[in-house]
Amino acid sequence: MSKILITSALPYVNGVPHLGHMVGCLLPSDVYARFNRMLGNEVLYICGTDEHGTPSEVGAAKEGMDIGEYCTKYHNRHKEAYDAFNLSFDYFGRTSSLQNEEITYHIFEQLDKNGYIEEKSIKQIFSVDDNRFLPDRYVTGTCPHCGYDKARGDQCENCTKVLEPTELINPRSTISGSTNLEVRETKHLFLKLPLLEKRLAEWVKTKEPFWPDVAYSIAQKWLKEGLQERCITRDLKWGFSVPKPGFEGKVFYVWFDAPIGYIGITKQWADEKPAERDWKSWWLGAKDVRYIEFMGKDNVPFHSISFPATLLGTGEDWTFV
Repeated sequence: MSKILITSALPYVNGVPHLGHMVGCLLPSDVYARFNRMLGNEVLYICGTDEHGTPSEVGAAKEGMDIGEYCTKYHNRHKEAYDAFNLSFDYFGRTSSLQNEEITYHIFEQLDKNGYIEEKSIKQIFSVDDNRFLPDRYVTGTCPHCGYDKARGDQCENCTKVLEPTELINPRSTISGSTNLEVRETKHLFLKLPLLEKRLAEWVKTKEPFWPDVAYSIAQKWLKEGLQERCITRDLKWGFSVPKPGFEGKVFYVWFDAPIGYIGITKQWADEKPAERDWKSWWLGAKDVRYIEFMGKDNVPFHSISFPATLLGTGEDWTFV
């Protein structure tokens, strides 16, 4: 009997769940989980709502709700929908949980201790009309690579290129639609991906026989182009506060804590029955675990580059896909 850890891409909590969520990642991962259980394997199948970042703030503002209450409302709607389809998650949790906060802080502190975190002043878009800095998803504009006119400030959904808001052509505020924007200086923390590039490239190379061609080729494309330092903090109110002096009022970037959410949600599951369940036996020093991820192609760079690099940088024996 084998131990099979299965994670499905975490649906954004904002809005009502739809068939796209089901067809893209949830049904395939559910079929795979059921198949492995039929084979007699020990399966842990984890999913949950991705609750931090701009989409939640914007959604809550549109409905005039407290953001925490908004996320609870839509987490429950997601869970009810997936229960109605009889999806066989062992646990459906939340990335905003105390357990995920605890593990995110631990991983950040290990990265900082090991020299993989850098403080930098950067230029960021400020909306004069909204009187605030605009994190990446609060900015929409034209992609400089493919010309798509609804590209977000973090990624173009048309060509999948990862972006910075200042790269967008004709940018506008997602909040108000205002084009009265300025570029101002602000301080943030960065993950020093170039220092992890060699180790990551060696790890990715071992995955060629196992990963789908599209996932492997996307990872290799990123590595061949050369990794850049990646900002892991944002000027938002909703999220995990950055536990570092001088960064009060900032939170971690959703794409930093959301993949860690797979681990945090597993800890939620384990904390319900601590005498029976141990999350570390799946995630730390778990040599007998085979880990399978299900996701859409726009998630690939974060799961094949950013998330494994984050885990590598801790120097700890985490479970890798």
